[in-house]
Amino acid sequence: MTDYFAGDPRTHRERMLAGDLYIGDDPELIARADRAARLADLYQRQTLAGDPGARDWLRALIGHLGEDVAIRPSLHVDYGDNISIGARTFVNFNLTALDVAPITIGADCQIGPNVQLLTPTHPIDPQMRRDKLEAAEPITIGDNVWLGGGVIVCPGVTIGENSVIGAGAVVARDIPANVVAVGNPARVMRTIEGASDGA
Repeated sequence: MTDYFAGDPRTHRERMLAGDLYIGDDPELIARADRAARLADLYQRQTLAGDPGARDWLRALIGHLGEDVAIRPSLHVDYGDNISIGARTFVNFNLTALDVAPITIGADCQIGPNVQLLTPTHPIDPQMRRDKLEAAEPITIGDNVWLGGGVIVCPGVTIGENSVIGAGAVVARDIPANVVAVGNPARVMRTIEGASDGA
């Protein structure tokens, strides 16, 4: 296999966090992903059991968890610690948040069921994919955004505050603040009147 990292002393996790190519099945990264899967499972089981301590597992999993965030299990993440969720945000069932790069969700957001936030990217070159190289680009979701059920947000996308993304949309490019966007790929359909003054 080609030595893609000759002269680069960084670990694969350091490369990943820098947004550079890295090897996804590196043992350190696998261990961190396994930890995240265990914490997510504990959060789900304790929540379903009605255990008030379930939130402790969520705090251990998510890098930054704002005040009064509500997340309905199940929750699927790569690592968890690259995720920030602002205060009072509500996340419905089956969020998949692949946080190879940072995922930032603002305050007061509404995240519908089966939403996917996907930061990983893979090379177009077939040999590089065979060699397990990947990278990632961050996702940023502004305050008071509503993502309808089944929305997919692609790597590198920013969604501006107050915007609404219709159910099933695939968001492949940035969406400005204060708009409604729908479709595949998602396109802005209209401006939300009065959004700038908090309406």
